[in-house]
Amino acid sequence: MKLDEIKTGSEVFIDANIFIYHFTGVSDECGNFLNRCEQGDLTAITSVNVILEVLHRLMMVEAVKKNLVKPPNIVRKLNERPEKIKGLNEYFVNTQKIKEMGIEIRPVTFETVIKSQMVRMAYGLMVNDSVIAASMQEEGLKLLATNDTGFEKVDEILIYSPEDVDL
Repeated sequence: MKLDEIKTGSEVFIDANIFIYHFTGVSDECGNFLNRCEQGDLTAITSVNVILEVLHRLMMVEAVKKNLVKPPNIVRKLNERPEKIKGLNEYFVNTQKIKEMGIEIRPVTFETVIKSQMVRMAYGLMVNDSVIAASMQEEGLKLLATNDTGFEKVDEILIYSPEDVDL
């Protein structure tokens, strides 16, 4: 389903790619969706592991954008040159804006990590995705804003995706 089809008043969990597409300017739909969250049209929730993924991925994008490193092996190249990491800040400033958008950021407990193993066993999701699914179960959430088709395997989750992303 389309991201803009989420009904006003709904509770929705937000995956990392929605934030990344917004902050990198890849998707106007993601920006419009996040505006709806900020205006209070939707109750938006994400988790700390999603925030960490956003931080990491935006750091990589910023390093490439500033020509500090070139793909492939961006992480390895940055690890070898920590002085380049010290010059990065935009990724952090953008990630801080998530809280200002009215999005609730929930912790990930060890119990959630344990439950995520059951999700991996049932659906074959990767670790971060299984933690998202387990977090959603704990929160009683059914709606997920994501561009990750891997979640289609999970019967309890209704996926809403941007249609203007062409990667």
